[in-house]
Amino acid sequence: MARPFYNEFTVKKIPVLVLCLFLFLSASVELQARILSLTINAPIHPVTAELILKALEKARDEQASLLIIKLNTPGGLDSSMREIIEGIVNSPVPVVAYVSPSGARAASAGFFIAVACDVFAMAPGTSTGAAHPVSIGITGQSQPDKTMEEKVTHDAAAYIRTLAEKRGRNVKMAEDAVRQSLSYTEQEALKGKVIDLVAGSESDLIQALDGHQIKRFDGRLETLKLDDREIHQIPLTFRQKLLMTIANPNLAYILLMIGLLGLYFEFANPGAILPGVLGGISLLLAFFSFQILPVNYVGLLLIILGTVLFILEVKVHSYGALTMGGIVSVLLGSIMLIRAPIPELRPSLKFIIPVALGVSLVFIFLVYLVIRAHTRRTITGKEGMVGETGKVLTWAGQEGKVFVHGEIWRAVADDPLLRGDRVEVVEVKNNLTLKVKKI
Repeated sequence: MARPFYNEFTVKKIPVLVLCLFLFLSASVELQARILSLTINAPIHPVTAELILKALEKARDEQASLLIIKLNTPGGLDSSMREIIEGIVNSPVPVVAYVSPSGARAASAGFFIAVACDVFAMAPGTSTGAAHPVSIGITGQSQPDKTMEEKVTHDAAAYIRTLAEKRGRNVKMAEDAVRQSLSYTEQEALKGKVIDLVAGSESDLIQALDGHQIKRFDGRLETLKLDDREIHQIPLTFRQKLLMTIANPNLAYILLMIGLLGLYFEFANPGAILPGVLGGISLLLAFFSFQILPVNYVGLLLIILGTVLFILEVKVHSYGALTMGGIVSVLLGSIMLIRAPIPELRPSLKFIIPVALGVSLVFIFLVYLVIRAHTRRTITGKEGMVGETGKVLTWAGQEGKVFVHGEIWRAVADDPLLRGDRVEVVEVKNNLTLKVKKI
């Protein structure tokens, strides 16, 4: 009788192999069916650009069906905006810009990003537009040259026209948002065909997009198949959370002030260690934030100059002139510190003035303590005897005995004295003889 081509070991292994194959296929299906979602609730700057580009990379690597970018932004930096748009238009995975939740906006640079996406959707009660190039900070100047401003405006208008044409959106309304800083509600944008649809939630958005035909940036038409697909939120890593936190201009300003105070404490009291360590860490974090934010280094130098003026007040008796100069320098430097296109990327004036004045008062108080310590009369040693008063016990000619500070001392004087005269010590000679004068 012929032996079978399988044995007991093979039979036992078949269910295991089938189970592994089933799990592998299930995982593959789930991976391909995934819809990724990223929330951007911040200005557009290098950190948000990194977040979106990492999400695009993750969507490509996982072969996701769709990437949803939930936008709520006032705008931001032109360089970061263009970096994001470059990643979106070259993404093999369709990208949806969803202005959400109700009350959110995609203004300025956010409008450019949303127009560049494959699908532009908005939640009820949202707005978009107001994308004049001065608002997105291409020039980085508060009052740019007229000719340069026109060149920048024409460049931005051409850019938005290209994006709108490629995505099949209303070119005129998109250009008006740039040239005339017009803003649109979700209904106005839908009626004018600037956006594709209005959806109240992500689930409504997915349901509306299932079977929807989109126009890719290269002109291809693609039909979305999103039936029964799960939405996976992309969490922020610890590094990304840290970067988003220190990218706050108010926090960066506080870190700078704490750093300067800490270093001043350390230089005024060498060996304290803790103020120097905290000051150094705060300054490093502040300078790291300044790599993210558009810093005006003239403002930074003015703040440092103000600190130097406070310190010089200890050495130079300027009767308050250096202190006033330091306060003015710190205030002006704080206002000029961050040169950003939108208020959200600048420290608030209501925040700057109290902090700057508070730090100035701390510096003034510390300077006052140092000056008082230097001018305080010495109360120990030979120097401590100067200024003490006493009584003459015996006297003959220009020398005699005096009772000062509970002790009897040999003393000399330029003028003759009498027993019982009140005297004041003006000098302690090397042989422990007091030079006194009559009070």
